[in-house]
Amino acid sequence: MAQLLLVSDEVAGGVPAEQSLPVLALLSHEIRGVAADTQALTESARCDVIVLDGRSDLAGARVMARLFQSAGSTVPVLLVLRENGLAAVASDWGLSDVVLDTAGPAEVEARIRLLATAGGGDGLISAGGIVIDDAAYSVLLEGEQLDLTYTEFELLKYLVQHPGRVFSREHLLADVWGYDYYGGTRTVDVHVRRLRAKLGPEHEALIGTVRNVGYRFSPDATRH
Repeated sequence: MAQLLLVSDEVAGGVPAEQSLPVLALLSHEIRGVAADTQALTESARCDVIVLDGRSDLAGARVMARLFQSAGSTVPVLLVLRENGLAAVASDWGLSDVVLDTAGPAEVEARIRLLATAGGGDGLISAGGIVIDDAAYSVLLEGEQLDLTYTEFELLKYLVQHPGRVFSREHLLADVWGYDYYGGTRTVDVHVRRLRAKLGPEHEALIGTVRNVGYRFSPDATRH
């Protein structure tokens, strides 16, 4: 499940995100909608994929895409447009992918999934002194190797990929364990406790508890 940010003028007019682009309502992602203005820059820091609506105002979508690019945003941008707009799209817009507004749920889902899971060229994820090599399934903490189980690795990777974002136990179960897992949410608490123990007293605070909500990775929360 990815966090989607729908940037659309229809949202500014009061249309809910799911109604503005109905195909998104058929997918299992969390969707937030914002107007195509500078607020979108702030909101984009908390999402996995930006869905940019260029159906009715392609020129405005181009301006918005370039605004994300000039602001240094690393969040992938998926432009939704009508078929007659394809000829106008250029590489300097800073887009990650484009999709026609007539595309079905399966195609849109595939494009979002690929964008949300795309990693850096070296396959490394780094934050808070932790370096994760996804390809080698290894984790270094301040240069020292951590011995993690498969699930511990996947849980830590997921949290490190979304620094500062709070996830409920149910959300973590769905995204890390998968929808076919039949255990309770207590298993998340158990794995977080084991991860903290392996991080050690100086770094256990990297995984913070948000009372009555869930957990988040705080890259600056080390103890010295």
